[in-house]
Amino acid sequence: MSEPFDLPFQSDVMPEMLTTESKIRFRCHKGISCFNACCKQADITLTPYDIIRLKRRLEVDSSEFLKKHTVPFQMDGDGMPGVKMRTDDSGQCLFMTEAGCDVYEDRPTACRYYPVANLAMKAKESPTEEIQYALVREAHCKGHEEDRELTIDEYRAEQQVADYDEMNREFMQLILKKKSAGPTIGKPPELSLQLFFMANYDIDRFRRFVLSDTFRNAWDLPDELYADIEQDDIALMKFGSRLLKQVLYGEKTIQDKDGYYQQRLDARKDVIEMRRQFEIQRARKKDDEKYSEGGDGGCAS
Repeated sequence: MSEPFDLPFQSDVMPEMLTTESKIRFRCHKGISCFNACCKQADITLTPYDIIRLKRRLEVDSSEFLKKHTVPFQMDGDGMPGVKMRTDDSGQCLFMTEAGCDVYEDRPTACRYYPVANLAMKAKESPTEEIQYALVREAHCKGHEEDRELTIDEYRAEQQVADYDEMNREFMQLILKKKSAGPTIGKPPELSLQLFFMANYDIDRFRRFVLSDTFRNAWDLPDELYADIEQDDIALMKFGSRLLKQVLYGEKTIQDKDGYYQQRLDARKDVIEMRRQFEIQRARKKDDEKYSEGGDGGCAS
C-alpha cells in the first residue's frame, strides 16, 4: 500500500474569461517580490506529455517518476484517474529552489500557462472541442502589477506552449469525450480504468504491455508501428490514445486478430448494456434529487 498523502493546494479563485487577442498585464522574473510564491501553493495536474518530458529530464522510467513525484486523484465520479505533482506537507512543489524551478525547461503545461488557464470544452453535439482562456488573479501574485502588456497569443508564444498543446490534444479529447457523453457510456470497468492510467501515465510499463506476446497475438499491427513504439515515447503516447478511444468509446481503428475484439464485446454485451442503463438511472436520480430540494421544487422568487 502506498503512503498516505494530502492533495495539493486548490485555488478557489474565479477566473476571468479571455480571447486569444485579449491583452493581459503580466511579467514574472527573479527580481519580483513574490518570486516562487506560486510554487509554494502548487496544484499541478499533469498530462501524459508532461510526464514524458519530466521523466526524460530526471532520467528515470515512468513508474519511478510516478512513485516519487506524483499523487493520484479521480477526475470524475466514475473514477477516471489523473495525477498531480507531489508537494511537501506545506503544498510546496518539490522542484522549487531558491533560484527558481529546477526543471524549468521541461516544466509542465499548467506551469507554462500560469496565470492563464487553458480551457478545452466540447458541446455534446459538436465533433470538435473549443479552446478558451482565462486569467487567474491570486492575491500573492505581483506579476499583474508589472508594466508590460501582451496578448494571450503573444504570451503563449513566449511560454512555448504550442508544442505542449499539440501533444496534449488527444489526451484532452479523451477527457472531453467522457464528459460530453455523460452517463450514456456508463462507468468504465476497472480494467479499462487501469489501462487508461497505464497508457497515459505509466508509459514505460505500457510499452512492455504492448510489446508482449499476449498483445501481439490479439491485435493486427504492422511491424513498423511496433518498431516506433519500442523506441519513441511520443509514438507510444499517440498509440495509447488511439487504443483507449477504441476500448472506451468503440472508435475502432485497430484491427484485432481472428475477431478477438468483437468476441470480447459480444461476451460483455449484456454487462455493458446493464451498466449503461444503471448509469443513466443514477444520473436521473441525481437530477430528481437536485430539483426536489426545498420541498415543492419551485423556483425562488
